[in-house]
Amino acid sequence: MNQITTERLLLRPMQLDDAPFLFEFWSDPMVSKHMNIETFRDVSQAEQMIGLLQGLSKENKAIRWTILSRLSNEIIGSCGFNYLDYENERAEIGYDLGYPYWGKGYAPEALRAIIRFGFEHYRLNRVEAKVEPENLNSIKVLKKLRFVEEGTLRQYEKSKGEFVDLLMFSLLRSDWTEE
Repeated sequence: MNQITTERLLLRPMQLDDAPFLFEFWSDPMVSKHMNIETFRDVSQAEQMIGLLQGLSKENKAIRWTILSRLSNEIIGSCGFNYLDYENERAEIGYDLGYPYWGKGYAPEALRAIIRFGFEHYRLNRVEAKVEPENLNSIKVLKKLRFVEEGTLRQYEKSKGEFVDLLMFSLLRSDWTEE
């Protein structure tokens, strides 16, 4: 899997050694609130998650990068394609940042890079994002990247034992601009 560099970020394949750092974020209720995972309580859960994501990557079903600050070399989050649908040339993005890194433009910067990678490397036609309606920060990021809100998927999945609605967003190759 390729490493991707942006002005401020390095996106590299997720490694098992990232577990303690990602655990710090995935165990933070602020970060995990809108993720489809229970808040982690033990670093072994992060190790298992990384193992699962690495397995999906080896099978070319998904890709996950660890996001590092190029300035400090600190891990600040992760992002990637939650699934790759080659037949229909589409993929779903997912992303998370540690709370201290929110609001600094890192999410749009990382997502712009992986979207470009998806359109160029995987020849995607469509990139999707499903977001809980209460996740206003994520919605703001998607709108900044010119994703189009397509509608509400009512009680689409269970999250933390409850059915939740999700908003479906998409960005088509024909909509893509690098600005």
